[in-house]
Amino acid sequence: MNAPVMTQLAALKQGARATWAAGDYPAIARMQLWEMGPRVVAAAGIRPGEDVLDVACGTGNVAIRAAEAGAAVTGVDLTPELFDAGRALAAEAQVTVDWVHGDAEDLPFADASFDVVASSFGCMFAPRHQVTADELVRVLRPGGRLVVTGWAPDGAMGTFFRTVGRYLPPPPPIAEPPILWGDEAHVAGLFAASGIDLRFQRGTLDGERFPTTEDALEFLETRFGPMMMAKQLAQASGTWGALRADIVAAYERDEPMRYLMTIGVKP
Repeated sequence: MNAPVMTQLAALKQGARATWAAGDYPAIARMQLWEMGPRVVAAAGIRPGEDVLDVACGTGNVAIRAAEAGAAVTGVDLTPELFDAGRALAAEAQVTVDWVHGDAEDLPFADASFDVVASSFGCMFAPRHQVTADELVRVLRPGGRLVVTGWAPDGAMGTFFRTVGRYLPPPPPIAEPPILWGDEAHVAGLFAASGIDLRFQRGTLDGERFPTTEDALEFLETRFGPMMMAKQLAQASGTWGALRADIVAAYERDEPMRYLMTIGVKP
């Protein structure tokens, strides 16, 4: 990899860490994403005593539920600022999780270390999808199970990312759109060379509802890191009013939060 690309990649990852550390991601996770953890654990068929890795674990949505199922669980994330909230949630659930600062594109674990590798709306934000997929496969044992969830392009989050993206500077070519992890053909291509037997499930998340659109926007503008960063950039370019109006319109369409779950077994 040449020096300019390495510099771009480092900047992307520094920006990603700052974005997810901003605001109040634990509140976002609890309100909008928390019901996903049990679904991932069920899809993976996690059993007591298994070694489980939750990639881009955030505050432990999957990790804590896997530990409750009796697994030995490691959570890895690029943003260790989230771990204190995760530790508090794990203590509340009376389980233990090993929290590790690490990158989904360069997992700090030996080959074939885990019986289950999972990621719930996490590794989709790593910029290089093929590199990330290869890492997930590398640390998975033969016969091990893989479960990854990504937002679907045709749902509320897909609309959100497209709406915001129209007002922001384009990312460098090295950064692939996160929403592609919600496209079956794209994901199948990522794992084609691995020999992993894949199947797909589609679903929706409900999350908590806000009394009004303004309540929802106020919450996102002050708690959701990507929204907070988008607001700063749009204010600097004088486009925040237009972006906010488009986000309001998208929110009021009340689209479902659709996702794609990828489930696989390593040969």
